[in-house]
Amino acid sequence: MTEFLEILSSEWALRALFASSLVGLMCGILGCFIVLRNMSLIGDALSHAVLPGIFFAFLLVGYSTIGFFIGSTIAGLVTAVAISWIQQNVETKNDAAIGIIFTAMFSIGIMGISWLNQSEGVHLDLKDFLFGNVLGISNEDIYLTLGIAVYTILSVSLFYRYLFITTFQPTIAQTMGISAKAIHYFLMLLLSFAIVASLRTVGVILVVAMLITPAATALLLSDKLKNVLAISGLIGVLSAISGLFFSILLETTPGPAMTICATIFYFSAVLFSPSHGLIFRMNQNRIEKKRIIREDILRQVIKKSPEQGMGVLELSERLNLKSSTIEKFVSLMAKSKMLAFENGKIILTAAGVSKAEQLVRAHRLWETYQVRKMGLGTDQIHNEADQIEHYLSEELLDEIDQELGFPTKDPHDSPIPSKPQKV
Repeated sequence: MTEFLEILSSEWALRALFASSLVGLMCGILGCFIVLRNMSLIGDALSHAVLPGIFFAFLLVGYSTIGFFIGSTIAGLVTAVAISWIQQNVETKNDAAIGIIFTAMFSIGIMGISWLNQSEGVHLDLKDFLFGNVLGISNEDIYLTLGIAVYTILSVSLFYRYLFITTFQPTIAQTMGISAKAIHYFLMLLLSFAIVASLRTVGVILVVAMLITPAATALLLSDKLKNVLAISGLIGVLSAISGLFFSILLETTPGPAMTICATIFYFSAVLFSPSHGLIFRMNQNRIEKKRIIREDILRQVIKKSPEQGMGVLELSERLNLKSSTIEKFVSLMAKSKMLAFENGKIILTAAGVSKAEQLVRAHRLWETYQVRKMGLGTDQIHNEADQIEHYLSEELLDEIDQELGFPTKDPHDSPIPSKPQKV
């Protein structure tokens, strides 16, 4: 542990920590718009397409961080324009156009850098650009990353309104005089900047993970864009920092470790998100299933006779549930004053009768709607009405009732209970 703390206090580790945090924050914020606009494949394309820019920059100015930045940005913009031109002017599928351009650009970059490395006295390590080398980051790289991060965050803040409306309502944006195409290319510019800033940290292959995974995680945790941006930026920073720590502890490559940490955060949200998580949905489904069983019990009892009641065994057979399950539900419903036991029979209370009549009303109104408005036969409507009755709100039932002309009997000539009067 002492040795680990000593490593973290060294200058190269602090530089790596600072650069990783900046990349995580910047990619997390920018990635939200990439994911929401269904541009994840574009992000992947641009991240690979910057390699030719590195190659040509090296030919012109040698090994220069600023040169690589300018060359990579130009290559990214050329790729974005070429993809857009093919999508708009050639009969080629959008994803195919992306694949054609970015694989060609990526290949040019690999061939160029490989050719350079065959020259005497030239060494441009392709692995550093593909997978990153945050532990060897220089002060010049730090300044460049900081500048790009500040510029990206300020741009998102200043143009938030334009980014928001062109992301969710591009047609309305056009009527307001906002050019969706201009905002699109501006986003491509920011994306190119972010990719170039991430070259030394996670590399061109893994930068797409830092753009997409934190944003996808944040979208599972919130539905408000400003909250999503904040959460995504935070997850990006935490992924970068934790990935760097684990890479030092496990003596492995930092870029892939950051990606794995981001993925762990994502699957944690998949499981535990309070609104979209699997555990939350399982719990909601369980609660919904119990509600439906309670309502089915009420409707079965009132169908026979609310006064005479129904035995547990008969109810079990009608609902195809175990007697022990029926007894458990009946006991709970008795505590909530919906049911009562009399002489071994399940009897509805006044509250139970009111709720059961609402269910019968929903069932029979929907059967009537199916016959009159959907043209179904009387032998086709019962099973669906059994399911739909649990999901028809009082407002929707009122609309159906009005549209049908307030019928008093269903297609089976059974009376439709009237709407309960509110006291």
